[in-house]
Amino acid sequence: MKKRSSTIALIVSMMTTPAAFAAERIVTFGVDNMTCASCPYIVKTAMAAVPGVANVTVSFESKTATVTFDDAKTNPGAIAAASSSAGFPAHERLQGS
Repeated sequence: MKKRSSTIALIVSMMTTPAAFAAERIVTFGVDNMTCASCPYIVKTAMAAVPGVANVTVSFESKTATVTFDDAKTNPGAIAAASSSAGFPAHERLQGS
């Protein structure tokens, strides 16, 4: 009986593991081609449309976008691709850059 309980516990933990490792992440992107005051709105709209993105803040002055997202639902590459598709190539900036 003890072996059976251990097996069931193992199966249940494996089924819930992906959710346990999901985390909210914050990534800052450098964004190219922003030349006017309406550009940040377009970048924000494109990035916010990616499933899993919770918040987007775009700075025209520093040409950056800071994105909060659920890493179980999306990744920086997908967010950058959405911005690029809207005409504003984005690249992840490393910490301290």
